Amino acid sequence: MSQLENDIRKVFAEVWALEVGTDVPALLPDTILLETGLDSLGFAIFVSSLDEALGFDPFTLAEDAYYPQTFDEFVAFYKRYQPKT
Repeated sequence: MSQLENDIRKVFAEVWALEVGTDVPALLPDTILLETGLDSLGFAIFVSSLDEALGFDPFTLAEDAYYPQTFDEFVAFYKRYQPKT
């Protein structure tokens, strides 16, 4: 598991704790994000929190409108637009 994936999982767990308050669901590669139980406001907070934690927002960097469906696609999308160091 990459550091980026770990960071995404950590931020998801933090947002989940604040927004839902129950045990964090398992995020498997094929987990459908919209079926995790986090609502649209929760996802907006999640993406905003990732921007803050990671220092970039791939949704503003991408030329095409795209929304990943699964957790694996979400991580891959962030990897694709992660700034090179």
